[in-house]
Amino acid sequence: MKSVPLNAFPRTATRHGGVKKLRASGRVPAVVYGRQAQPQNLELNRVEIENVIHHSVSENVLVDLAVANDARAKRLALVQDVQHHPLTAAVLHVDLHEVAENEKVTIMVPVEPTGEAVGVKTGGGTLEHVMFKIKVRALPKDLPEQINVDVTNLDIGKSIHLSEIMPPPNVEFLGDKKVVVFSVAAPISEAEELAAAEAAAAAAAPGEVEMIKEKKEEGEAEGAKEGKGEAKGGDKAAPAKAAAPAKAPAAEKKEEKKK
Repeated sequence: MKSVPLNAFPRTATRHGGVKKLRASGRVPAVVYGRQAQPQNLELNRVEIENVIHHSVSENVLVDLAVANDARAKRLALVQDVQHHPLTAAVLHVDLHEVAENEKVTIMVPVEPTGEAVGVKTGGGTLEHVMFKIKVRALPKDLPEQINVDVTNLDIGKSIHLSEIMPPPNVEFLGDKKVVVFSVAAPISEAEELAAAEAAAAAAAPGEVEMIKEKKEEGEAEGAKEGKGEAKGGDKAAPAKAAAPAKAPAAEKKEEKKK
């Protein structure tokens, strides 16, 4: 990967208000970190950093970082992470990872297909892009910006695994070599689409029956509660009626005293 020049300036604004003013002035907050030095807050020219990113195949960019008034004239760094505005896609923040020329680094590199798969061209199949990034390890100068895979000979039902992709010179692929990167799926017929729709409708039907059943059970439960309430009410009323004869003995005692 060829390095490109990038100018930076020390940054003192770290709070939300200061960073907001910084962006309004045409600068982008950034931070550079690495094993050779402590993390340092920087600010970049918005136009310059956006040009660097937009002229690259991916956001994996190797830069010769020149920080104003710094003891070191230049630092070799990788653009590690870029935050964009969700609506305007403007660059909001940049993370830079300082690296050494003679030290291998590990990054995620995008993988893209080239050519038209024969299974798509003649068989009407669909190219499935299963793995979008590959983890690679190499020296900074050997890092690829993007990995291109020729899918021209890929037929229906066939796949390209990570083990079948030849890495660039001096680059090592990391991860499970059996994982599928690209494949071609067979076209779906109208009968299969109809069958899938019917299966989905059949799968949804039991759920509707259960909902009706639950409502019915709730209604029955409420009716049962009301029945129990009436029974309890009847139980309370019965002792009240039976309590009248209990006063008779007291009345007999009063009559005996009168005598």
